[in-house]
This record gives sequence, structure tokens and C-alpha cells, in this order.
Amino acid sequence: MHDSLLRGPIASGLVRLAWPILVVLAVQTLVGVAETYFVGLLGTAAITGVALVFPLLMLMTMMSNGGIGGGVSSAIARAIGAGRRQDADALVWHSVVIAIAFGALFTLGALTGGPAVFRALGGEGEALTSALTYSNLVFGVSIPIWVANLLASALRGAGNVKVPAVLTAAGAMLTLALSPPLILGWGPIPRLGIAGAGYAMIFYYVAATAAFVAFMRSRATPVRLVVVPIEWRLLKDILGVGALSALGTVVANATVVLCTGLAGTFGVAAIAGYGMASRLDYLLIPLLFALGTASVTMVGISVGAGDHARARRIAWTAAGMSAAATGLIGLAAALAPELWMKIFSQDPEVITAGAAYLHHAAPFYGFYGLGMALYFASQGAGRMLWPVVAGFTRMLVATAGGWYWVSVQQGSIEGLYGVFAASLCLFGIVNAAAFAASLSWGRRVAPA
Repeated sequence: MHDSLLRGPIASGLVRLAWPILVVLAVQTLVGVAETYFVGLLGTAAITGVALVFPLLMLMTMMSNGGIGGGVSSAIARAIGAGRRQDADALVWHSVVIAIAFGALFTLGALTGGPAVFRALGGEGEALTSALTYSNLVFGVSIPIWVANLLASALRGAGNVKVPAVLTAAGAMLTLALSPPLILGWGPIPRLGIAGAGYAMIFYYVAATAAFVAFMRSRATPVRLVVVPIEWRLLKDILGVGALSALGTVVANATVVLCTGLAGTFGVAAIAGYGMASRLDYLLIPLLFALGTASVTMVGISVGAGDHARARRIAWTAAGMSAAATGLIGLAAALAPELWMKIFSQDPEVITAGAAYLHHAAPFYGFYGLGMALYFASQGAGRMLWPVVAGFTRMLVATAGGWYWVSVQQGSIEGLYGVFAASLCLFGIVNAAAFAASLSWGRRVAPA
């Protein structure tokens, strides 16, 4: 496996690693869309509550999968590429320790700071009550979520994409089976409302954590979960990449939260509309994460083995594939935005607000795909400074520019969405320019 990743064709290698992740995460995302549909049957207050929680939930998911999780995958891939098999195994236990620490922080933060955040985003009345109910449940199991996601990242860094894919698919099916009866009440099962969506997620992540632990203690695993003494050099190997990656994830999700707040200045319907429309941004994540994770593994193994020229070719190949795919999706969404919005709501004001966002921002999704592909490739190389700079640039343009448009110019919501679109373009351009100039990582990358 590792020889083929070091010497085989690049595009087909990326596809071979990416397609199981893509298929299963697409299924998981569609299940999430279905769950949102069931929540939508509870009314506008419930769906607004989910929209308020969603950016924070995605912050945790993206930080554990693509942020710190990317650091885990990168560290293990580079260790394997350099022939340090014992370190690769030890990194798994270090990942679990990190997962417990971050999971506890997210639980504490959501329980103590959640109400203030949701109020600041415009939540009030029944919408605020729904948001708090959902948030307290899903963030109450932050530790299992983190453990499951970092163990999945460890396996993907070792080149095993099938087991995480199978477990994710099983979890998606479990969630789909549990959500409707728990949310709406079927037969003897009481109607739990929005709390039912939270309980379905709890069942999934507790089961997934147990399954990952069992597999990674078995002989079939490529990297084993064994308890070892904690070493700073191994923590640094993960967090040296993961901390900057996590910062990039925080910046990305803070951008979404702040943009939600700016949209909220136009009313509750605008919050719901933007929240549901921007879910399409997250629908791109399975595609970007699948190709990105494949890139992390292939770039990391190449860097660990000292083949830096191949690592750069992998990065450009993944970037081209991501930009083309996301660009086509964005074009389709911009041409028929109402089709997406009507999945979640029949409220004309919500549909209009969300369709306006897709009409203005979706044509520029290709720039987002380009930037994210280079973000993941930089994770594999262990060099994350410029991707984080690109993320800060996007946030500055979207939030400062959006504030100026709304507060000073008293502009329309359509103009605000135009500002958001410009920020997507800059994210891709800054990443590509820095990488092309060898600023993000050069012709040679010193192994971590």
C-alpha cells in the first residue's frame, strides 16, 4: 500500500483513497439533510434553533476531523513514510489523550457559554429554547465525538480508509433509523421534538467510539491503540500541525457564526434562510474532506520519505480536482437555488433569503475548493501558516466588509452576500499564490 502511494499514479491514488470516504460521508450528509427535514416539520422555531447551533457543532466536527484530526493523520503518515512504526502506534494513544482534553473543553464551553452565543446570534423565545435543548444534548457527548473522530483520523493517516468509512456508514444508517421516531414520535415512542435529534446523535457516537476502540485493539488494525507513556515530542508532532489547523478551523467557523449574525440583522427569517442555504457550503465538506484526507496521507508519506517534488505534484492535482468539482456544484446551486431551499422550508421569506445567498455566493465555490485542497496538502507536509493566513483574510473581508455594508452603508442582504462571495474568492487566491511561490511550503520540507 505505502509503496503504491509513494510511486503510483497520483490522480488514481487520490481517487482510490478518497472514494470510500466520499461515498460514506455523502450518505452521512444526506442523512443530516433528512434529519433537518424532520426537524423542519416541528416549525420555524425548531429549525431556527438548529441553525443557531449548527455552526458551533460544525466547528467541533471540523476541528476534530480536519483540524486536530488532520494533525493526527499527518503525524502518523509522516512516521510511516519515515519507517517509524513504533512512533506511529504511540501516536494513536496520544490522539486519545488529546481527544479527551478537547472534548471536555467543548462540553464545558457549550454548557456555560451557549446561551450567550445563541442570544448574540439573534436567538430568542422558542428558537432560543430549541437551540439550548439541542446544544446541551449534542455537546454533552463531546468526548466520544472527539475520540471517534481522532481514531478515524489515525486509521486514515495509516492508509486504512475502509474501516472509518464502514463505521461512518453504519452510524449514518443508525441515525436515520432513530431520528424520525425520536423527533416526531412513532407508536410507543414519545414525541421528543428537537431533543430527539440530539439523542440520535448520542447513540451513534457512543457506539462508534466503542467500535473504533475494539478494532484498533485487534490484530487487523494498521496502527494499534496501546497505552504508552506520554511524550512531548509526539504531542508536538500532532499539535504542531493540529494546533494551527484547529486555529484555521476556528477561523472558518467563526466566519460562519459572524456571518450568521450579520444575516440576522435582517430578521429571524434571514437567520433561518442563510443557515439552511449555507448548509450547502457544508455539503461540499464530504467531497473536500475525502480528497483532502487522501492528499494528507499521500503528501505526508511522500514528505516522510523525502520525495518533496512528488508531494507538490499531489497537492496541485488534488487542488485541480477539488476546484473543478466544487465549481460545478456551485454553478448548479446558483442556477436553481429554490430547489435546495424548499427541502427545508416552505416559508417564502426563508426561501427568498436563502436563495439570494446561493445566487450570489455559490458561483464562487470553486475558489473555496481550491483553497481547501491546498489547506489539506499543507497539513500533510506539516506546514500550516499560509492556509491559516488565507482563512484570516476570508474572515476579515466577510465580517469587517459585511459589517461596513450593513451598518454604515445600510445595504441590502443581497449586497452582504456579495461580500461573502468576495471572501471565498480571496481564500482560494491567497492559498494558491502562497503555494505557487513556495511560501506555504517550499521545494523541500524538513521532516517533523
